[in-house]
Amino acid sequence: MKKVWVAGEVLVDLIPDSTGIRRPIVGGGGANTAKASALLGLETYFIDGISNDDFGAMSRRELLDCGIRLDFANSSSKPTATAEVTLDASGAASYRFNLTETATFDFHKDWLPSGEPDVLHFGTLATILAPGCEELLSWASAIAATKVFDPNIRPSVLADRDEYQTKIAKWLAISDVVKFSADDMNWLYSLSGSESALVAKAHDVLDKGASLVVITLGEDGILAITKEGITKAGAEVIKVADTVGAGDTVGAVIIEAIAHFGLTGLVNQHLNKTLSRAAKAAAITCSRIGAKPPSIAELGAINFS
Repeated sequence: MKKVWVAGEVLVDLIPDSTGIRRPIVGGGGANTAKASALLGLETYFIDGISNDDFGAMSRRELLDCGIRLDFANSSSKPTATAEVTLDASGAASYRFNLTETATFDFHKDWLPSGEPDVLHFGTLATILAPGCEELLSWASAIAATKVFDPNIRPSVLADRDEYQTKIAKWLAISDVVKFSADDMNWLYSLSGSESALVAKAHDVLDKGASLVVITLGEDGILAITKEGITKAGAEVIKVADTVGAGDTVGAVIIEAIAHFGLTGLVNQHLNKTLSRAAKAAAITCSRIGAKPPSIAELGAINFS
């Protein structure tokens, strides 16, 4: 079985329920992607610091229950990072983070693993918060694998757009696949919001070395851009509970397709069907409160014949 390594953060989202009381739910871009990947039947290893506090124990249980391997997770006495989530009327989430001196971003060469997975995924806050992000970048650069990057932009953590671009550029330089949301790209690169502007910027990313750029468009679907052309899939129509983890679910479906077909095989019909599968998976995630991606039983086995 192909091995997937996901390096990123596991934190606890404090999400308001129907009464407005915030309830703890295990989240974080990296953890959400790892959960979605493991639930799709991939041998998934999660790489992060996990606290020995109550939230850390909660995180560890949930990750293990999803079938994630924690062989490479670092146990720490530092606290778990948290994110206070606010949902707007449409279910879209915004975040206020508590990140200082946590186990979550304590990446260090002394415990980061060696080896050669088939796919390495990284992204979100783990790729911008120093000093851990520099340790992680140095480590990831030396790993021989197909590398998938999801910047998952968080302006509430780093508001300086120029500094954000500088940090992201270092990761783009080592990535084979980059998954953005339209909101990410529009904020990071001060784009107009039009689809043509997104595609033009995606070609800039391809020129830096990536083979594939995937852009989630919310209710307008998903775009994939390669040097050969553009592929688009429409979104599934569902009642949205919240959007937490939807983009991470899309990333996991991209990983699944790479594991099955290889990056060079992710073209034409395979790419088109992958986007449709990703849209379906994201819709299931959006129909639930918190990052709860679908299992392989819910989504169905991958079959693009």
